[in-house]
Amino acid sequence: MPTPTTLIVGLGNPGPKYEHTRHNVGFDVLSLLAGKLQCPVKKLRHRALIGELLFEGHKVVLAAPQTYMNASGEAVSALMRWYHVPAERLLVIYDDVDLPPGTLRIRKDGSAGTHNGMRSIIQEIAATNFPRIRVGIGGKGEEWDLADWVLSHYQTPEERQVAFDAYNQAADAVIEFLKNGIESAMMKYNTRKPKQVTPGGASGETPLARESSVKPAATKEAAHE
Repeated sequence: MPTPTTLIVGLGNPGPKYEHTRHNVGFDVLSLLAGKLQCPVKKLRHRALIGELLFEGHKVVLAAPQTYMNASGEAVSALMRWYHVPAERLLVIYDDVDLPPGTLRIRKDGSAGTHNGMRSIIQEIAATNFPRIRVGIGGKGEEWDLADWVLSHYQTPEERQVAFDAYNQAADAVIEFLKNGIESAMMKYNTRKPKQVTPGGASGETPLARESSVKPAATKEAAHE
C-alpha cells in the first residue's frame, strides 16, 4: 500500500498588507521551505495556494490557505479530503505569542491554545492528533492590543534577523520531519536555543523582505486575528 500524501500547511493572512507580519509566520516558513525543496506554491486549489512534489518517493503538498486565519480549517479539511490525507500526515506551521521570539516548539498533537487558525482546523477536521510547529513571536507589551500586535511587522533589523533564523530552522525541521518523522524533528529542533543578534549586528534587509515563493491571492476580505 502506498504511503499517504503528506500535507504541510503554513498559516497566515493573504494580501500584501499582511506580508511578513508576526501572524504570517506560517506563510514565511512555507516560502523558505518551498525554496529549499524547489517547489513553488502558486496553484490555487480548495481556497489554498499549493505546490506538489515527490520527496524521497512520497507525495508532499505544501499549502497556504487563502481563507484568512479564522477560516483556515475550511481549506485544510478540503485539501485533506482531496488528497486523502490522514491527520497524522498533516503538519501545521504557525505563530505563538506565548513563546519567546525565535523559539520553536514541535509537537505531534495537542490543543489549539489561543490560536484561531488552529482552532478552525481542529473544528473542521475533528481531530487533534496531527503534528505542528509553533514559532515564537513573543507576547505583546502593555501598550499593544493583541490583534494589532500579531498583525504588526518586525520593527528592527535585529528582530527581523531573529525571526528569519527561526523561520529557517522551522523549514529545516519540516524537512527533518519528512525524512525521519516527527519524533526526530522534536529531538533535533526543540532543544535549540534561538539565536541572539547583537545591536547593529544584522543588516537592514533579511530574506524576509525579499520576494516570496508563496504568492498570496488578491482579495478584498478583511483579515482575521
